[in-house]
Amino acid sequence: MHLTYNEMSACLGLAPIEEDRLLTSAVTDSRDAKPGALFVCIRGEHVDGHDFAPKAEKAGVTAVLASRALPQANVPVLLVPDTVRALGRLASHWRHAARAKVIGITGTAGKTSLKELLAQLLTTRGKTACNALNFNNRIGMPRAMLTAYGDEDFWVMEVGINREGDIEELGEVLRPDLGVILNVGAGHTERLGKKGIAANKAALLRYLAPGGCGLISADYPDLTCEAAATGAAQHFFSARNTSVEYHAVYEGLANQPGDSCATRGRYRLCLGGEWLSVTAPFCGTYGAENCIAAAAAAHLTGLSNDEIATGFAQATAPAQRFFRKRLGLWDVIDDTYNANPLSMRRMLEAAAELAAGRIFVPVLGEMLELGDIAAEEHEKLGGCLAGLAPAGVIWKGGHASDLCEGLKRGGYRGAFFAIRERGDFLAVVENLLREATPDEESGGLLLFKGSRNNRLEKEFEDFCAFCSARPKAAEKIPGEN
Repeated sequence: MHLTYNEMSACLGLAPIEEDRLLTSAVTDSRDAKPGALFVCIRGEHVDGHDFAPKAEKAGVTAVLASRALPQANVPVLLVPDTVRALGRLASHWRHAARAKVIGITGTAGKTSLKELLAQLLTTRGKTACNALNFNNRIGMPRAMLTAYGDEDFWVMEVGINREGDIEELGEVLRPDLGVILNVGAGHTERLGKKGIAANKAALLRYLAPGGCGLISADYPDLTCEAAATGAAQHFFSARNTSVEYHAVYEGLANQPGDSCATRGRYRLCLGGEWLSVTAPFCGTYGAENCIAAAAAAHLTGLSNDEIATGFAQATAPAQRFFRKRLGLWDVIDDTYNANPLSMRRMLEAAAELAAGRIFVPVLGEMLELGDIAAEEHEKLGGCLAGLAPAGVIWKGGHASDLCEGLKRGGYRGAFFAIRERGDFLAVVENLLREATPDEESGGLLLFKGSRNNRLEKEFEDFCAFCSARPKAAEKIPGEN
């Protein structure tokens, strides 16, 4: 951003200062403080950002946004009742000052991957900014907007919701020219109220910029119904229905001979009546949904098919999202960033396809923030798992009994291991691999996936270190004949 203190004070209804100064970024962590930054004090459950204002000032911040007086401050302070809402107002002001075409993305599963893919496609046409990682909430998204320089051609902003009303607050800030709703399914249901997931997601369309339109998946009837109720102009995409304006067909893995770690899939995309063949850093049906959503958004934004194809050829997947590596005879997939019922099913199906008859071992964690439907959804997950016939299942967190009930109902007869602590994992792995050692020709596959608080990336790291420290560990457990 490039906003002066007095521009900010006018936006927030505060008094100007005589010696105006330019601010070029907004930070909420004093460790990120630097000259030119606005330090935003946010009071959290465990720490209060106001207590870190002196540290931020020492690091050189140019001004502070606070909700209580800071009498010892030696830099100008913007004093407001609510710093989070004020941050959103500043981001909204910057959105209207910038020249970028703004695309907002929401959905239950895969929206970070879609955001990253679309940003890479749009880069073939012009300068593009997007949220880092999945900083998509009431703090992260406005900060991402204020991080943009303002000379970009496109902004691609992920819009996440944790509670009822979030989409309205973020929509008011973002005012997208194109609002993309990727899908709907159970996720963060604990705090979404009675309106339902589809209604909460579709609400983004009520906050489009003048002349803006929505891009909606046609594969979720409740979503299309709620989207229609907004009255917004809309286009549709599908990973299933070939009669929809934008649709995709998955044609299988794009692996080259000897490329054991490839996870790219081949897709045919129909963009307004014209077909385009691409490869993408996804596979399976979930990949078809991401691919056609990204291609359709790029097409509606004005990109040519050639530019879209070039973007796909260069595209890579974000970290901790279906990242795959080879360890001895094992392919190991890190998809540990987060999980909900929809994303769990999709990643399991994609991993099972990659396993392709080889030994398949999911290492999974509890799906959090599901509220009253948690037990039911974990049982359903067990049924899904049973249908994929894994050699064994390793589970971390609660609802293990519900998952086991689903496995049992689905006819699963394989091994099941529940772990409580990080230290339990390697003992379980050694036990399991004695029973399910891959042969030297086909190998096997482990998928790591769970909700953020499960921290399954630690178990992923432990397995990688285990195999590196013991070169034959990934092939044969020591002590076997």
